[in-house]
Amino acid sequence: MRIALVSMPWAIFNRPSIQLGTLKAFLREGEENVAVRTLHPYLDAALSIGPDSYRTVCANGWAGEALFAGLLFPERYDRAAEVFHRSLGKKVSRSLPPFDMLTARLDRQLDDWLARHDFSDCALAGFSVCFNQLAASLLAAARLKKINPGLPVVFGGSSCAPDLAPALLEVFPQIDYVIAGEGETPLSGLCRFLAGRAGSPGNGVFRRTGKTVELPAAYRPGCCQIADPDQLPLPDYDDYFNELRSSGLNVIPGLPVEFSRGCWWNKCAFCNLNLQWRGYRSKSSRRMLDEVEHLRNRHRCLDFFFTDNCLPPAEARRFFSTLARSDMDLHFFGEIRPLRKPDDYALYRRGGLNSVQVGIEAFSDSLLQKMNKGVTAMDNIAALKYCAENNIRLDGNLILEFPASSEQEVEETLHCLDFVLPFQPLKAAAFFLGHSSPIWCRPAEYEIRAIHPHPFNRMLYPENILARLRMLVEYGIGERRHQKALWRPVRKKMKAWEAFHRGRRSSPPPLTYREGGDFIIIRQERPGGQPVLHHRLNGPSRAVYLACRRPIPKKDLLRHCPSVTDKQLDAFLDDLESKRLLFRSSDRVLALAVRQPHTL
Repeated sequence: MRIALVSMPWAIFNRPSIQLGTLKAFLREGEENVAVRTLHPYLDAALSIGPDSYRTVCANGWAGEALFAGLLFPERYDRAAEVFHRSLGKKVSRSLPPFDMLTARLDRQLDDWLARHDFSDCALAGFSVCFNQLAASLLAAARLKKINPGLPVVFGGSSCAPDLAPALLEVFPQIDYVIAGEGETPLSGLCRFLAGRAGSPGNGVFRRTGKTVELPAAYRPGCCQIADPDQLPLPDYDDYFNELRSSGLNVIPGLPVEFSRGCWWNKCAFCNLNLQWRGYRSKSSRRMLDEVEHLRNRHRCLDFFFTDNCLPPAEARRFFSTLARSDMDLHFFGEIRPLRKPDDYALYRRGGLNSVQVGIEAFSDSLLQKMNKGVTAMDNIAALKYCAENNIRLDGNLILEFPASSEQEVEETLHCLDFVLPFQPLKAAAFFLGHSSPIWCRPAEYEIRAIHPHPFNRMLYPENILARLRMLVEYGIGERRHQKALWRPVRKKMKAWEAFHRGRRSSPPPLTYREGGDFIIIRQERPGGQPVLHHRLNGPSRAVYLACRRPIPKKDLLRHCPSVTDKQLDAFLDDLESKRLLFRSSDRVLALAVRQPHTL
């Protein structure tokens, strides 16, 4: 039995698909009579429109969906073009080839790709449908069915969460099966069913019989999950590398790896990233080390990208601690929450973690509570500092226009932005309503009066189709206009933050100190072309400032520096806070300058 597994645009083209690689390895190990080939047409798409254009579109989900939606629904082509331009903005869209040219190239590329690959010997074609891959996968499946009408097609992935799956089958005739949730065991059962070795596809597989959608009799979310991820086989990326060599694309890929499934926190009010999982499971550090070593040796790559929603703290600490003792220049990207132990940032960096996404989201304590983030503004600012201190590139978002935000929370955010200027700018992310997120489940608590399809989806999909679909991104009706106006000053200030860093020419970080034994000298760059300032702190002042390298309560500062009175300490902290050299929140204090790195 032969099956083909496909990953469409807009997967990142300089990475293999971890979904396809993991599924292929699982079936190869568990199903003796199943031969799997994985296909990555996103490589062809990158060649077709150019790698730079592909990267730009890939970074903007709506733009990518619009390109394929315009081909999938020709009657909505003009509206798809409007979504494309509006989502990118005038400046970015002008840097790309015209919408008509991009769709023409993608249209031709898809037909050429289908003509080059023979699916006539396949018993099943599977599409991994994650974020920004739905329209492309629907179009490819429809054209594949025209060529091979009897070929069963299965969809799976994060866009096929359990309560979204039935609608996909009801609306789109090119789909025969949908796997909702974790895919390894259900796909294995579907293969046995199609080979005549089982009486039904088994749990986790939805199918259409005639005009009705059939749910597994004993189905419940999470029923088919792998209990111990250490038992999963190593991902198989060989097909991707064969295609890459044939493509002529000149890239050394980064390899996706998976430490855990789910999220160990999983409480954020806006998040719907874990609809396909039930519970949190992680691999052991020993298994993760073996996996990285195997992939490094086999594919001769040094860059790795953890696909986790959140790295497991204890096992990640053991993993990076082991790698810190090696002599290899491995680089890792991972998503983390602000770490509880500041020294872990240095440990992670020595182990190769040079790029992270930290779930910052807000700089207001009360807003962070509404979001159920479990951290404070001080924790978030400290995370920015620790990453700068350890030369870890930090990517993160600040969510603007969050429902039920108050004027005071906006003012708190503006206040904090004055202090984070020296650190890597965050991206301004307008709030979106994720299907089945806690906010979606309890809209009234967040002043959302009604939930409708997202305006962009209303432009991309015909009304009769969208009325029957459930999409991952929806639209909450409430005080959106008020929130947009409320957050406008924050958006403006974040643009200035980004411009400050974009215009810098000097190599040291913007706010650093140098140690002088019994004094320190702080160097401070300022925005707007203002002269660089230097501050010298002597004796007790030096001792107080260095004691604040980590957030510290004021009472502990007084104990740490017994020669300083309470009145003197307040005056000193007030002075440094006014100069933006330290940050205070409640009773805690954090010095913001990082030690200037040594240069040869």
